[in-house]
Amino acid sequence: MALTSHADDLEGFAASFVRQNRLPGAAVGVVEGGELVFSAGLGFADLATQCHPDTATLYRIASVTKTFTGTAIMQLRAAGQLQLDDPAVWFLPELKGAAARFGPIEAITIRRLLSHESGLRSEPPGTDWTIPRFEGDPARTLAHVDEIATVIPPNRQLKYSNLGYQLLGEIIARLGGTSYTDYVSEKILQPLGMVSTGFEPLPRHLAARAATGYLGRRFSDELEVAPVMPPIFAEGGLWSCVEDLSRWICLQLDAHRNAVGDSPGTEGPVLRAEDLREMHRPRYLADDEWTSAWGISWRAVRRNEVIWIQHSGSLPGYRTNVCFEPRSGIGAIALINGVGDSAELAMGLASIARDAARAPELKPPLAMPPRYRPLLGVYRGLDIVVALEWRDGKLTFVNQEDPTWRPTLVATDDEDTFVVDLGCRESGEPVTFERLADDRVASVHLTAYTLRRQDDVTAGG
Repeated sequence: MALTSHADDLEGFAASFVRQNRLPGAAVGVVEGGELVFSAGLGFADLATQCHPDTATLYRIASVTKTFTGTAIMQLRAAGQLQLDDPAVWFLPELKGAAARFGPIEAITIRRLLSHESGLRSEPPGTDWTIPRFEGDPARTLAHVDEIATVIPPNRQLKYSNLGYQLLGEIIARLGGTSYTDYVSEKILQPLGMVSTGFEPLPRHLAARAATGYLGRRFSDELEVAPVMPPIFAEGGLWSCVEDLSRWICLQLDAHRNAVGDSPGTEGPVLRAEDLREMHRPRYLADDEWTSAWGISWRAVRRNEVIWIQHSGSLPGYRTNVCFEPRSGIGAIALINGVGDSAELAMGLASIARDAARAPELKPPLAMPPRYRPLLGVYRGLDIVVALEWRDGKLTFVNQEDPTWRPTLVATDDEDTFVVDLGCRESGEPVTFERLADDRVASVHLTAYTLRRQDDVTAGG
């Protein structure tokens, strides 16, 4: 992106947002093309010293932490230590003492915890954010398991649950053989070079860079410093900065940029690209207006017909948001040390950057494996004619009468057998090519249909 002509627009929008919302300050950034291409520090990281924020200033990112917790769970799945539909009680036997009011306790699965659809109560027992009082130790929470309950049926609606993510953190600790904080540091933060991101107590050199959190304005521009928070971990305990969070967004966007031609099982720095894309994919609508949907630890928001994958965070003194759009490769970060709509700030910046983005870079087509060439061509069924083509690095069925139907094929160990990739009705179904005695392809069995190749394969030769 040529930001020389748009940096003023981005900084002007951010500065106006801080001024109009009477905020103490904010640090913001925009990601594009795998790097942080714009950043700005607005206002003050600390009013008393009048210190200005920058890309290295730390803020509580609160519930944005949940995207790291979800990634850790997906790592454990990739290692074969759990499945998403496993009941949480298999790993936390203490939950047998919880009040499962809408079916068996086994209905509380890891997948439902990840997507806030377990029906569990929102907070650990005894929570009162006005004090603030919060039990961040899962062992102590589970010691009061008789106060843990499902309050609505699973899958009935979005039921955001910090308690659920605290339980996920404990599963990570037990299966990872270390503390939750050490697991996240060793398996996620260190591989990504996020050296300025961590949990309390922060090392002295990081604590010195932390922005002071302020409560909301009450009749006066004089702002009150937010109270000291009790320990919080898997549900919202990370501190981070614009520089580090740009790496986090780049990881998410890389999973989509490399989706063309990537092979199943390809490892990334912390998680396979296909697993990251699975986390981003919406699982269910969260509102009647169809403007919000939840995936695995990420929330999709429709804003002016653009779908932003994002997550916000909120704790006394801090509001944060990270967002990205896979199609454009644009992302944004908004970190506020006060009370303001961080999602509006982040998505506003990202929208400006998206509108200013240059035309997509044209790249040469990916080379097709030679063994695929004999499969290409036109196939006919009873009432359908389709072409099998090499498109964007994948074998793809194309139906001219229905442009929305574009099944892509994933190879298996058998060179004539494939599986339909995600994204269509036929996903996961087998696709098998049949050959003649001379090795020419004669037909393909696509899920429940046999389609005959229209080349003159039966002619002698």
